[in-house]
Amino acid sequence: MKTKTEELTKLIYNAPIGQYIGENGARTLAEKAAQKLDLEDDEVLCEKGVSTNSFYIVTKGRLAITSVAKEKQTPAILHVLEKGDLVGELSFIDGSAHAETVRSLGNSSVISFNKADIDPLISENPELIFNFMRAVIKRVHSTLTAINRQQTELFTYIQTGGRGRL
Repeated sequence: MKTKTEELTKLIYNAPIGQYIGENGARTLAEKAAQKLDLEDDEVLCEKGVSTNSFYIVTKGRLAITSVAKEKQTPAILHVLEKGDLVGELSFIDGSAHAETVRSLGNSSVISFNKADIDPLISENPELIFNFMRAVIKRVHSTLTAINRQQTELFTYIQTGGRGRL
């Protein structure tokens, strides 16, 4: 039977950040800075306007980034996060509040990294934390690139009346 540390190590190593930190780095994070959270259907992970100083990696299921319009009571799904996606990285890095609410779509699991648990590792294992943050920034960059591509496609669609190229 796997221990909690072994399970977390495997989840971290198999996540996209694993290629940057290796198995030993994944083990160190599992021992000192990670927790697995299981979420029920529609359970809120991050609430708009609240800072958690944590970020999460989706390991099972799907999460919805949602927004509530003033005239609507039902949250609108802005984006769906799946296995390997990051949530809350800006709150983790700079302490800012979450821009939108994130909730589970069905039963899901995430790995949680809290800033207070990561901070001691900066002096204890700077190479690990450098590679860890490099992986986080790489994922943020990938997300930003995808958003920019979608924005360009939407702009082209609007400008052409849905006919394609300008």
